Amino acid sequence: MEKIRIKDIAERAGVSVGTVDRVLHNRPNVSAPAREKVEKALKEMEYQPNVYASALAYNKTYVFYALIPQHESEAYWEEIEQGVQKAIEVRRDFNINVKIMYYERFNNNSFIDCYTQCLASNPNGIIIVPQDIETTKQFTDILHEQQIPFVMLDSYMPDLKPLSFFGQDSFCSGYFAAKMLMLIASNEKEIMLFKQMKDGKVTSKQQVNREVGFRHYMHDHFPQIKITELCVPFKGTRSEYDAILKEFFEQHPDTHHCITLNSKAHIVGEFLLRNNMRDIQIMGYDMVAKNAECLRQGSMSFIIAQHGYQQGYSCVDTLFKAIVLKKKVQPVNYMPIELLTKENVDFYRRTQL
Repeated sequence: MEKIRIKDIAERAGVSVGTVDRVLHNRPNVSAPAREKVEKALKEMEYQPNVYASALAYNKTYVFYALIPQHESEAYWEEIEQGVQKAIEVRRDFNINVKIMYYERFNNNSFIDCYTQCLASNPNGIIIVPQDIETTKQFTDILHEQQIPFVMLDSYMPDLKPLSFFGQDSFCSGYFAAKMLMLIASNEKEIMLFKQMKDGKVTSKQQVNREVGFRHYMHDHFPQIKITELCVPFKGTRSEYDAILKEFFEQHPDTHHCITLNSKAHIVGEFLLRNNMRDIQIMGYDMVAKNAECLRQGSMSFIIAQHGYQQGYSCVDTLFKAIVLKKKVQPVNYMPIELLTKENVDFYRRTQL
């Protein structure tokens, strides 16, 4: 298709080149009749502005912040960070910088300190992994007031009106997890639900919603199967976890299948391998290296993957499109609910975009 020049538009509309330029960049000092002529010419000529070239020509620097929980290496959040770094690399020409800040889960003061520092830097856009809704709302109210766009990651809180959200549909994910587990555990009398807790709570709203979906399926289809919770401390040591698990399996010798709704299935999986307990398996979330190895070794039955890398990439890319290119973006973006087994885990591409 032949490139349409500003000169061509000006001739078609019967106005000056300067007038066309002002209309294209939404600048003042254009009369209503002149603007109408230019807009009519643009429509007739099917003109499509090169938003990428315009953004490059503007040569502005953009700073985005990502507020995520503190985490260990080889965790789900590390995949998120790798996706963020890839997005920065891809958009290098547009002078985009993303600064990652970490807060402590369950610590509202840590989250508040984190977002206070963030606000002091006058960011152009923000990616948030939310804390509880009340504390997060304090932050997002300020962002709305200051007209700073923000994207939510992992846990969806629609009442806070984010620009966009990336993550799984937690209820459907938990429902799906139960359905897949029952393919191999339908004849069991009891299954174990492994939960990491702090102050009587699990580590995220997402896990709460997954459990609702999980229990909904079990209640409707396998009400006879007992779900026994095993709650362990959020930051326990291996020896602490081993002692708790040893006691549990001694007291529940008929339990052969377990599930956790977070990325730490390997805590149980590695215990089972070390103790040669080959008749027990656990199912869990996220394609992190330790989980994948447990799957290969047979102590883990399934992994539900959710493309953490893609989520991190997409959050940055969405802010880029909305803020730099001034494009409309998709408000809700549910990630795939993918089931990995020993047979297909090595073909999973976590960096696929």
